[in-house]
Amino acid sequence: MSVTFEQIQAAAQRIAPHIHRTPLLQSTLLNQLTGAELYFKAEHLQKTGAFKARGAHNAVFSLTDEEAARGVVTHSSGNHAAALALAAQRRGIRADIVMPSNASVAKMDAVRGYGGHIHRCEPTLLSRESTAAALQRESERVFIHPFDNDAVIAGQGTVGLEITEQLAAPADVVITPVGGGGLLAGCATAIKAQWPQCQMIGAEPFGSDNATRSFHSGERVTSYQSETVCDGLRAVIGQRNFELIKTQVDDIQLVGDDTILHAMRLVWSRLKQVIEPSAAVALALVLANPTAFRGKKVVVVLTGGNLDLDRLLW
Repeated sequence: MSVTFEQIQAAAQRIAPHIHRTPLLQSTLLNQLTGAELYFKAEHLQKTGAFKARGAHNAVFSLTDEEAARGVVTHSSGNHAAALALAAQRRGIRADIVMPSNASVAKMDAVRGYGGHIHRCEPTLLSRESTAAALQRESERVFIHPFDNDAVIAGQGTVGLEITEQLAAPADVVITPVGGGGLLAGCATAIKAQWPQCQMIGAEPFGSDNATRSFHSGERVTSYQSETVCDGLRAVIGQRNFELIKTQVDDIQLVGDDTILHAMRLVWSRLKQVIEPSAAVALALVLANPTAFRGKKVVVVLTGGNLDLDRLLW
């Protein structure tokens, strides 16, 4: 069953005690540079440093007491891993997290800090999924997919719900990064329910173009590419997410890593906010297509700020 606006509203009430209501930030300099009226939804200031805290908390606190007692398991390169570990810690249950061997040290440290039990695997989607499946079978824990899960999608959709509450008048465009598609699907459902004329756009790196190819072909593409600096966007779009995206999203567009890193630096230097490369993709899309957004009211979702400061990409 598709995630509904009512489920997103319920998720917002459920997770309210556990997350931050993140601000919308503005920059006169970035408005002048792009010619657009930009609003930055600051999810890098969220609990665990990323929007993933929303979906993870909604999923964990939606479990029955019997389900929760079994504990939870997932696979993730970092942000969902930390979010699920924190949500499980707050509910007083165990979280087993499968992480690829190339996951950043900072993200693994965060998972351990929230009490998560890390299981390393090879840096492939197949290895992640098979290792998590084996853990689930052995332990009978509840598997919470990082994005292809209705409760997770509804939780991520609360980002869009907050945007509509924070702006006095509808935006012309809302742009989110897209990897597995949970954020884009959830936000689009919330945005379109209240602002049907608002254009909903996903932004994706050229080196991980799975969602774009799926959207424009109308068929879910399951091949996996990961030649991008955006480690948080290296995912195959989820089935549940894709069904929502096909009906609620207006477009998904690609942007290059060089532009993404440029956007990241601009956010650091002009907005004075520390974000990770995956979070800069939406702004990068505006920078790469200035005429398409000039004169428009555009909300850019900054998805996370978790990166290894000892290995800055510039």
